[in-house]
Amino acid sequence: MAGSQLGRREPAAGSPHPLGTMPQFGGVNFSVYSRHATQLELLLYHHADDARPAQVIKLDARRHRTWHYWHVFVPGIGPGQIYAWRAHGPFDPLHGHRFDGDKVLLDPYGRAVAVPGAPRRSAAQAAGANDAWALKSVVVDDGAYDWEGDHPLRRPFTSTVIYEAHVRGFTRHPSSGLPARHRGTYAGLVAKIPYLVDLGITAVELMPVFQFDPEDAPRGLVNYWGYAPVSFFAPHSAYASTSATNTASTTASTQRPLQVLDEFRDMVKALHRAGLEVILDVVYNHSAEGDERGPTYSLRGLDNATYYMLEADGRYANYSGCGNTLNGNHPVMRRLIIDSLRYWVQVMHVDGFRFDLAAILSRDEDGLPQARAPVIWDIDSDPVLAGTKLIAEAWDAAGLYQVGDFAGDHWKEWNGRFRDDVRSFVRGDEHSVPALADRLFGSPSLYGETPREPAQSINFVTSHDGFTLHDLVSYNSKHNLANGEGNRDGGDDNRSWNCGVEGETDDPEVLALRLRQMKNLLAITVLSLGTPMLLMGDEMGRSQQGNNNAYGQDNETSWLDWTLLQRHTGLQRFVRGLIRVRNLRESVQSDHHLTLAELVAHVKAQLHGVRLDAPDLGPESHSLAVTASSLSGDLLMHFALNAWRQPLDFELPPLPAGSGAAWRRIIDTAQPSPQDLCDYAQAATVGGSTHTVDARSIVVLFAAIAGPGADAAAG
Repeated sequence: MAGSQLGRREPAAGSPHPLGTMPQFGGVNFSVYSRHATQLELLLYHHADDARPAQVIKLDARRHRTWHYWHVFVPGIGPGQIYAWRAHGPFDPLHGHRFDGDKVLLDPYGRAVAVPGAPRRSAAQAAGANDAWALKSVVVDDGAYDWEGDHPLRRPFTSTVIYEAHVRGFTRHPSSGLPARHRGTYAGLVAKIPYLVDLGITAVELMPVFQFDPEDAPRGLVNYWGYAPVSFFAPHSAYASTSATNTASTTASTQRPLQVLDEFRDMVKALHRAGLEVILDVVYNHSAEGDERGPTYSLRGLDNATYYMLEADGRYANYSGCGNTLNGNHPVMRRLIIDSLRYWVQVMHVDGFRFDLAAILSRDEDGLPQARAPVIWDIDSDPVLAGTKLIAEAWDAAGLYQVGDFAGDHWKEWNGRFRDDVRSFVRGDEHSVPALADRLFGSPSLYGETPREPAQSINFVTSHDGFTLHDLVSYNSKHNLANGEGNRDGGDDNRSWNCGVEGETDDPEVLALRLRQMKNLLAITVLSLGTPMLLMGDEMGRSQQGNNNAYGQDNETSWLDWTLLQRHTGLQRFVRGLIRVRNLRESVQSDHHLTLAELVAHVKAQLHGVRLDAPDLGPESHSLAVTASSLSGDLLMHFALNAWRQPLDFELPPLPAGSGAAWRRIIDTAQPSPQDLCDYAQAATVGGSTHTVDARSIVVLFAAIAGPGADAAAG
């Protein structure tokens, strides 16, 4: 390793720019921000689990400090060098300072993390040195990878279908059919690309892949989801097949750290070659350092008062629900966020980001919401991020809810109201039809006042946070005892319905009803205006046994059991067909740049009830019908939705005289597979002036008039 040259030449002053490390001819430049430190030490190691550094370089403020940046040039080393920092300064929590000169600290700009064989969160919490147990950074050459012409795909949102997946959980189960060393890894995801392509999705949204602390969880559990970042630039090393031990997320790798970067980039390149975009679920609202009792990994030890929002008494503000809140609108933290995003786009070629608890980014340094938060507009207007997908989870854990009015022109939003309102309608709740009508058309009540495109709304009924689709129709209540919190954790407003039996059952009537309800929820999600998002495994009935907060379940509760694909072939086929139907609808839209209001006007959508032009929006209504045309006017679509417990007869709109067209039943969720979804050419013709829609089911009819829409449907 480059460390073999340590100590042969004296370090030079170095440069404050760029932050992090920069390999240069003859050595490496290091730079880190710390306004309040009185002394910094650069630590160089031979191995990740060394008990002490091979070399300690004490920085002289007169030579190695420019303003608040500490820097040094170390000759004789290069990429692969393992390093860390120590920062000395006041321990004065009342004024925000928590320096501990014994603690080994990650570089906030470190591109890779070297993980010892047995990292210990407790060692970072306790007083005293923790070298042998500490995470350490690694020098990286950003240009040392052959992308072979790869670049982000820039697919428009109007033709995007998102699949939310967990890198480990997607292939960790033995049933994935992969070699043991590839299960639960970036390479494992690559092996399943043909499945994703066949399903029809266009983008994978990966749950957090920033290096995180798996020990940030209650005793006996692990942080499986990954919402506990310790680095904003380094991919999580335990997801690499190059790990020496890839047996659990709690056992990180004593791997060759630079190969983790290559495996991540190989994954991105392979997904792009298959036409699939990569969206990262990013966490810029808090870190794994937790509250006053938490560990010191990086930011706390380097400049706590800068990087975190603090109360008047020095305690951490907790708008994230995770113990601390990053000070996103401080200029230094803003720069870190922007530099991190640019890195993942420019160097790692990702296509977009979903921002966890994004509403926090609108809070100022005192925690108060602001209308034009600098960091949100910095991201929105950054030229490097132009064309990158930006998706906000537009709420936070302290009650700030911004769905419908998140700032910025570039941002799209997770539509939590779509999730809740669609669940309510399908469950059969009263007062649910008016809201459903709005959600079907892209939620104009939320987004119609501004010139937003229809894809502004990210439509979903399930995500990692909450019930899976199977559990949504199988449990009335959460069953979270395995989380060790007395079933107090997880949401209580699930709007779920068990169809008459709590949990697993072999009752054929209950199972048939549950399958129908799942298809109803999927059909509304995929076919509504907006950008649909599906949860990993919903297409094959994955269950978490009623656990709606499985953040600490790194086991078969969370892993995707691939044998479900054989047991629920019909459901997976239905999802594939829905995406084809959606693509048919999109293929005959001549202008993807229409705003939501313009699109609704152009498609000439009409609302009905069981009678034409007479929608029942009253509190006891459980049915709705919608007729719409493609923008070209040559494909007519009729959607009839019945959430009532009895069949209903819906009047059908007359087709243009002399057109020779007929309604064809493309979808009927009450039918068994494969009759539940048919290609247009094989679909049954529907005659007469009415059509019966079975209890708790959805019917979709298409009629192709002469023109490109008819050609697309026939093709």
